Formats: sequence, structure tokens, C-alpha cells
Amino acid sequence: MLIYFFTAYTPKFVGGTGLLGYAGKVLHVNLTTASSHVKKLDEATAKKYIGGIGLGMKLYWSNSKVGVDPLSSENPFVLAVGPISGTMFPTGGSGHAFVSKSPVTNLLGTSVSRGTFGAEFKRAGYDAVVITGKAEKPSYLWIDDDSIQILDASALWGKSPEEVEDAIRVEIGDFYVRVASIGVAGENLSKIACIVNDRTRVAGRTGLGAVMGSKNLKAIAVRGTMDVSVSKPDEFFSLVKDFHERMKGPAVQKYRTMGSTENLVHLNDMFCVPTRNYNDSHFQLAENIGSSVINERFVVKIIGCNSCAMRCEHEVLVREGIYKDTLTRIEYDSLWAFGPNLGVDRLDVIIKAIERCTYYGLDTQSVGGVIGFIMDCHGKGLLKNNSAAVLLEELGFVPYFGNADVIIPLIEHMAVREGIGDILADGVKVAAEKLGSDGDDVDAFGSLAQHVKGLEATGYDLRCLKTTALSVAVSFRGADHSRSGAFMLDLSGKVDRLKAEVGRGKLVEELEDIYNLIDSFIICKNAKGTLYKDVEDLAKLYSAVTGKEITSEELKLAGQRIETLARLINIREGLTRKDDTLPWKVLNQPITDNNCPTKGQIVTQEELNLMLDDYYTARGWTLKGTPTKKTLQQLELHELKNITITTKKEEG
Repeated sequence: MLIYFFTAYTPKFVGGTGLLGYAGKVLHVNLTTASSHVKKLDEATAKKYIGGIGLGMKLYWSNSKVGVDPLSSENPFVLAVGPISGTMFPTGGSGHAFVSKSPVTNLLGTSVSRGTFGAEFKRAGYDAVVITGKAEKPSYLWIDDDSIQILDASALWGKSPEEVEDAIRVEIGDFYVRVASIGVAGENLSKIACIVNDRTRVAGRTGLGAVMGSKNLKAIAVRGTMDVSVSKPDEFFSLVKDFHERMKGPAVQKYRTMGSTENLVHLNDMFCVPTRNYNDSHFQLAENIGSSVINERFVVKIIGCNSCAMRCEHEVLVREGIYKDTLTRIEYDSLWAFGPNLGVDRLDVIIKAIERCTYYGLDTQSVGGVIGFIMDCHGKGLLKNNSAAVLLEELGFVPYFGNADVIIPLIEHMAVREGIGDILADGVKVAAEKLGSDGDDVDAFGSLAQHVKGLEATGYDLRCLKTTALSVAVSFRGADHSRSGAFMLDLSGKVDRLKAEVGRGKLVEELEDIYNLIDSFIICKNAKGTLYKDVEDLAKLYSAVTGKEITSEELKLAGQRIETLARLINIREGLTRKDDTLPWKVLNQPITDNNCPTKGQIVTQEELNLMLDDYYTARGWTLKGTPTKKTLQQLELHELKNITITTKKEEG
């Protein structure tokens, strides 16, 4: 049965705020009451929060309650795009962001994806949609310009995102409909479930696929037929042409040619690849899975997103063996998760693991972190007297580092929450707690769970990248190198990567603010190198699209405002300074690789404390990590009174 809802009148072009580039409309959908309505996006809010994650955070804040269960019907789920989404600006036309409370961290969750879905949503005439409630049965949201429908997805339940995408297109009768959906993992409320669009594009981190699953929301499908107009076409097209030329240069050559998998060789040469769940920092078998091997033997095509002149998506195909004909995309993060992190050098298995994660809707980095954890537990002898040992024995395999044969079965069991998979499906933090309580050895298991705030660590050894370590510790969404890109400072030699010192806090702050803007416009982070003047380039772009002049200083304030709002949301949910920490091994287990220039390195608690104080000071926060009243006023966030009360108490 089809349920129809019609929104208010939509203009023939996107630009309803008075600022071109914006639709000026936020769609609200309540799945419980099967109703929808549209609210105006005012110009002041648009300029303060830009779009993407910034606008998504603002809408989440305004529509959520403190302490809400991430998997309850009351947890809002926000999809937002930016002011250049749907345009032809290189990489800027394609992105979209999801924002909600993360089930894996119980804090703010954000995840950005690319492809064509975001552009289609913008062309449907909306800047964002706020979804609340829970559908009575499996459903999908169908946004067709100003026609909003909630359709029965019972027949789609249990299907992969690719299968869902095909089925919805057939049902609607339009091949060009764009779809973002969850897989079986999201249906089963795995806290590390992701959202997939355009077959291989993934909003991977923070478990927001489980939030969709908790709402019985299988997918969001969109079709947009409106133009996205810009205020100054000549100036805008000049910027488009300029950035197309920049993308032909060295700034993004790596992504155009070898892809991000080239990072493995560079990181490995610098002994900063976390290997075997942080037991080592160098993978001796890296040459067997390096970018040259991948491109020569496995890459079949390189494709780009909507409006992208770069083309960085490397599609790989297994041509022989038991996983023959497996096709997926590959990036460094996924390569690391199932390669060095697990001590595995079989590309056919790594590619299959990535493909299975996409099929089931699981975040590859979190899954790799969980499997590395259980392998480490086995190697340390922690599973001998534990229920997990019985479950593993029933499956007939032993999870030791280098055993590639266990990876695919573990992924499949996590997706369907079967046996040991039910213990692992909610990430390393929960798995460590479950196994530790079972064997009454919580600390031992916890020391092997590499995460920050509950989110699994990524492929950069923080023990010898100390600016990166600070950025990961303070990241509002947990262990995440991509909230600031601070690793580029460490790896380039612009700072001493083995030294913690005053000044790193300011560097991280500035990079976070830029990345906040990039994820709010939304521009691909792979294209950051083409922003030669960073904020100044973004200010020119914003003015050309919207028709409103904005200075670099105003944009910098917007980046700071977005970061501070994220902090306020997390404080509201219980975050304190003690949560800005690092995995146990980073703080306590020195690098031990032989002939390693970083041997003996850790981040001591004293070093972390020094950098945290430095960072909080740079942000204008108290040394407890709370934004001060003065900072809130400067950022025009003083209306957030409930957090201001907390600030006053700490200042007192």
C-alpha cells in the first residue's frame, strides 16, 4: 500500500532562503504518525552552519532530547547537503551527510558519503530532512520533488543495498532514482552498521545504519528535477574551470592514479602502520598488497562521483580462485583494516571482505578492528575459559593473526548476529565488556580493544604521530583521523612527529575548522589539496554561489562554531575531559619493531595532558574541555542556555 504526503509548494529552482544555492526548505518526516511537513531554512541559520554536517548538527540539536537512546524512535536522524550540492563544482556537487546520535559511542555521530545521491536530493528541493519516529513495518522514504511518500519495504528486508537499489528503481520505473539504504547488519541493529548509496559509496563510521534499522527505515530514495541556481554564474564558472585545472595537477595525482592505497607504502616506510592490532607498527608483507600490485592485477576501472574531475574510486576485481568475480572499490582504510591490521597479505580475501561489508552494510574499519581484537584475544590466551572459545570452536576455525580464512565467516556471523558474531556485532568496546564480564577479566580485554569513545581506531599508528594522536583524542566522533587531517603535518615533516609540545593544539584546531567547512559545503577531502588558500577559496566559492559576500574570518568562525556545537552536543550527552583519551596500547605499549626508528614510542599520559590543555586553550574552552561563556558569545551560540549553565559551574 502506498501512503502519500504532499509538502508545500516548491519553487522551480533551488534557492528559497534568499541565498541562491540553498533550497530554503527542511523536510520533516515522522515515521510513527506517517506525516510530513516542511519548515523554512532561514538565511541566518544557513550562513551560521553552512550546510552538510554543520546544518545537520544544528537540526539534530534543535530536534533531540538529552540522553535519548540512539536506537529509540525518539532519536532524530538527519540527512543534509551543502550550498554547492547539485552544482557542477568539482567534487562539491555530490556529497551528503548523515547526523544522529551514534549507537557505538552514545555521542554525536556523523558520516559523509559521495556519489550521486546527494546531488539528486538537492535537486528535489531540500537542504535537509529530519526523520523521527519508527515505521510500523519495514518502509522506505520516497522523495520525488514535492511528493513525499512512505512505501512498504517488507519485500526489501533482508536484501543488500545493491539489491535494494535495483528493486526500488524497478518499482518506481526510473533507472535514475538515487538510493541510500542499509543492509542486513543495519536491520539487526549492529552498532557498526553503515549506509550505502550508489552501490559502493558508504557513509561508514559511527553506526548510523543501525539508527535507520531501529526506525524500520530500509532506504531513502530520491528523484529531483529542479535546477540549482547560482548567483554569479560567470564568477562561479571561472572557479569551476580553475579547480578542474587544479585537479589535473600534483595536488591530487595520487588519487587519480594509484589511489589512496598508495598510503600503505609511505606509512609502512615510516613505521607507522598499526599492525596486528597495534602489536607492531610495520607490516613486513606490505609489498604483497601494495598499490602497484592492486593496480596491475586487480583494478578494472577508475570512476568519479557527480561533478568530479578527479576520479579516485578504484574498482577492483578478483579474477581467479574461490572469490573469483568479486567486484568492489578499495581504499587505504579498508586495505589496512583487513590487511596489516590482521597480519594478512592475501588481496583476494581483503577484496572479498570489503565486498561482504558493503553487501551486509558494515563499516570496514570497525569490522577490521573487531576481528583484530578477537585475534589478539586468542593470541594472548584470553579465550581459553570463555564462552567465545566455545562459539569459535563450533565454527571450526581459530582466529590468529595471519589466518585469512576466518575473516569472511566472522563478517557473515557479525552481520546476522549468529554465535560469536552476536558478541562482536556492536564493536570492540562492547565486545571487550561482554567477554571481560564473562571471564571476570575486564581490564585484560579492554586493553586489547583499540578505540576512542567507542569507535574503532584507524590505520595510523598514533604512538609515532603525536599531532594525529591529539586530533584523534579530541575528535567529536571518536577514533578518527579524518576529522582534521593532522596526519599530513606529521607525515610531511612540518612538525616533529615524535614530539608532544605546546602549539600542536592550535594546529589541530585550525585543521578541524577547515575540515568542518569542507564537510559542510560538502567538498571531497581527497580534493583538499586543490584548496590552495583554504578558507579564502571557500569564501569566494560561497559568495559566487549564494550572492552574499562572506569573509574568510566569518567562515573561520563558522568552522569554530560547528566544532563547538559538536562539543556541546557531546557534553549534553555526558562527555567529559576523561573521554578525550587514546587506546590503551597507544598510552602503555611501546613500539617494539626491530630496526625501527620509532622503537620505544608511546604517547604518555603527561604528553596527552599537555596537548589537551593546549588544545582546549586554543579553542577558548576551560581546561575541563567545556566552552566558556565568552566563547559561546563570540560564536553566537549563547542561546544554548542549558550548556551555558554547565559552563558557569565549571568557571566558578
